[in-house]
Amino acid sequence: MNIPNLPEPLASFNPEIGLILGSGLGFFADDRIEVAGRLSYGEIEGFPVSTVEGHAGQFVYGTIGGKRVICMQGRFHFYEGYSMAEITSPIRLMHALGVRTLFVTNAAGGINPDYVPGDFMLLRDHINALGTNPLIGWEGDEGVRFPDMSEVYDGQLRTGLRAWAEAQGVVLREGVYLAATGPSYETPAEVRAFATLGADAVGMSTVPEAIVARKLGMRVLALSCITNAAAGISKTPLTHEEVTETADRVRPQFADLLTAAIALA
Repeated sequence: MNIPNLPEPLASFNPEIGLILGSGLGFFADDRIEVAGRLSYGEIEGFPVSTVEGHAGQFVYGTIGGKRVICMQGRFHFYEGYSMAEITSPIRLMHALGVRTLFVTNAAGGINPDYVPGDFMLLRDHINALGTNPLIGWEGDEGVRFPDMSEVYDGQLRTGLRAWAEAQGVVLREGVYLAATGPSYETPAEVRAFATLGADAVGMSTVPEAIVARKLGMRVLALSCITNAAAGISKTPLTHEEVTETADRVRPQFADLLTAAIALA
């Protein structure tokens, strides 16, 4: 893609690592990045803007452990009315700026009965239940036309993070994430169907970004914060407030986990 006119110093920052922070997880940018600058999505010509509470809607860039990172503090979702091309435009922009490793985070509902709110899940694989694919109608010649999806989430990075978590005594689940459109939460019947398909957690993001990143040859690692039990498993009605409250409760552990993941890149 053509890089839009970006202000200095971002235009020449040359980040090596990209981060996407999901619902309630944007604090990481402020807590752990040695910030060099910030850029609101609204200041980028033709760029979408975040419309969901808990998504600050800006790029934050700087360093973590000496590595140059650019971070999405807030993402875009299909349910906001954006096209797949718009949702994934930040991935193309980060790739054009130099990013070759992408870390994606999200808040997810636990389907696996062993999962409890506050758990972390490393994505081993995903199921795309969005009804479309971000590569349909792709404009541009970046990457391969038919990217292999045998291992979307980098095995070497996953192995390294599992070893770190075990050494630190951190419980790190590993499972399959299913992406649904939202914005309504899933029904109990849908959750039972998703469990039959092999899903361990369900959310409304991540999959389009991961698909585009793999098309572009980027390494991908994704982490879910299990913020609630899915419908039919949860004993209470599901709310966005529950999602953000749980994310806030596990804030230090999440920050440590993501920092350790970045150190592996």
